[in-house]
Amino acid sequence: MPFELNHISFCYADHTAIDDFSIILTPGQFYGIIGPNGSGKSTFLDLLAGHRLPASGTIRYRQKMLTSFSKPELSREIARVPQNFYINFPFTVKEIVMMGRYPHIPRFAAPAAGDREIVQTIMEQCQILEFADRYVTELSGGERQRVVFARALAQNTPVLLLDEATSNLDIQHTLSLLALAADRVRSKATTVIAVLQDINLAAAFCDQLIFMSQGRLIRQGAVAEILNPETVQTVFNVESKVYFDNYTDSFQIVFRK
Repeated sequence: MPFELNHISFCYADHTAIDDFSIILTPGQFYGIIGPNGSGKSTFLDLLAGHRLPASGTIRYRQKMLTSFSKPELSREIARVPQNFYINFPFTVKEIVMMGRYPHIPRFAAPAAGDREIVQTIMEQCQILEFADRYVTELSGGERQRVVFARALAQNTPVLLLDEATSNLDIQHTLSLLALAADRVRSKATTVIAVLQDINLAAAFCDQLIFMSQGRLIRQGAVAEILNPETVQTVFNVESKVYFDNYTDSFQIVFRK
């Protein structure tokens, strides 16, 4: 199993962001993390990525303590698309995407033909090939987000973490990139764990949903099992209707004004 979290807690000063959180995440699943602002979703991803250490509890990855992995080892196992990406140095788009291959390239070695082929393919899939030689500092927010997404795909890891990775994108590119992530789940048994604000997008693409509130796990399970008005009322305090939509071939939700 990729992850096993036991009674995890994490605090910022006097604020508890993750509170006694336990969960098992199995491989080859697309998980959607849903919850109100400030519910600890991004912090949860930071803990999974090893960017933060829990104040209490344990995190195991591949049946080993996550802290036992070195940074180079983790970079070959887990890729993350952050919520915000800032870079002031004028790297080209191609150079940024190639950074995703660095964990697989021996130290002081140049990228091999296979690395360049992977980068080329990923840029085509993410529809950024047309500005491959442009500086990332010249791109719009949505274009930069696609570049960072491409870098994570080029990293070619068993686990992909997406922290509101499509928040700056139009609907066409949102659907395209989430479809690429879902294809990794089906074709490579990649484990995708994504923070998503749009519940309908989560229901359309995810296998399982994780509902969080105030740093706690509220419910976890298959979309068909836990996406219901009762869960939404508990987590968001709004009334809703959940139905199966034949057009999208997924469960969808509408809210009462």
